Amino acid sequence: MQSKLFYPSLLCVLSFCVLGSCSPKEPEKKETIAVMAYYVPEEDYKPEQLPLHQLTHIIFSFTNVIDGEMKFAHEENGGKLKQLVDQRANHPNLKVMIACGGWGADGFSDMSHTPENRKKFVESVVAFNTKYDLDGLDIDWEYPAIPAAGTGARPEDKQNFTLLMKELREALNTLDRPQILTFASAGWKPYYKNVELLEVMKHVDYMNVMTYDQIGSTSPFTGHHTALGLIEEKHVQGTPAWDYIESRREEMEKRGYKYEPRSAEKIVSYCIDQGVEPKQIVIGAAFYGRAWKGVHPKNNGLYQRNSGAHIGWSTYQQIRNEFEPDQDYNRFWDSIAKAPYLYNAKDSIFISYDDTVSVRMKTEYARNEKLGGIMFWQLGNDTKDPNSLLKSMYEASIKTK
Repeated sequence: MQSKLFYPSLLCVLSFCVLGSCSPKEPEKKETIAVMAYYVPEEDYKPEQLPLHQLTHIIFSFTNVIDGEMKFAHEENGGKLKQLVDQRANHPNLKVMIACGGWGADGFSDMSHTPENRKKFVESVVAFNTKYDLDGLDIDWEYPAIPAAGTGARPEDKQNFTLLMKELREALNTLDRPQILTFASAGWKPYYKNVELLEVMKHVDYMNVMTYDQIGSTSPFTGHHTALGLIEEKHVQGTPAWDYIESRREEMEKRGYKYEPRSAEKIVSYCIDQGVEPKQIVIGAAFYGRAWKGVHPKNNGLYQRNSGAHIGWSTYQQIRNEFEPDQDYNRFWDSIAKAPYLYNAKDSIFISYDDTVSVRMKTEYARNEKLGGIMFWQLGNDTKDPNSLLKSMYEASIKTK
């Protein structure tokens, strides 16, 4: 009886397998967006211990424009960069890039002002990226035609920035190793009046929009420095912040400035309306917070006047270790801004920052809107705990099909 039943059963099993039903289950395919970290080497620099498996790109920061060329201000950073590049042996899909510039970094206006100056700089970039076997370059010019932090600026920067990016793209295309070209852009509209946005976008892979520092430490009122959600004027009206804005409106208009609440959703919509492809837009998260003192307790400190900066900025690691566990600090969630904040009523201190919830929401937003991805400043500010900002971001960046 057993032998008679065995053969028909075997035939059924074989037929079942031919149809593919008993083949090993294929692993689920995952869609990812770019997760880019800006990174300044820490004092205890151990690149092999960085969570590189959670990143698609890491941007070593910074080189500067020195004597018209791209160079390190401190030569020892060359050895550190090489150590980071060596980590690609363990993370073959990781792209290691170099950033040039940063806040207060000068030299861009003069360097880009003539064809000869641009040629000298571009040749230095090619030599630099070849020497270190890099995957690309991020230009962090803050900002064309705007003398921020006392940097040199001229109206022609608008056109010269386009020429610079075009010439960089053409030169980087000559390298054997494929090169990524990005630039850091501001999270506020006036910046885009000073760049030929669509012309620049023809030559770059991504625009890294700095959707942080949307309100600075010197602001006379509190607010969200790295909000995701679409904050409108009506959400600020009726607060001390609005009273201050109204009192300065005429003065601001004389200077050609119009107050407008800032957020990632707002600037992304603006850039898309200008014609930028969503897949080229990378939004930013802040691995640091801004804090103000002397803040009135109404509305738990949000949109209230302050007496100055409590801390110009503090790392998320410090916020996690010192402020979040402190019972005097209470966490609040703004469902409009899609952002957290801490308020200490005892000491009248207000802190605006990103946490694991908000960076997850930002990453999901980037993924759902089919943006290029998300980036952040900067990796060394993250907590070393398992439940880190990057871990939350990484998990949200992966979509299982």
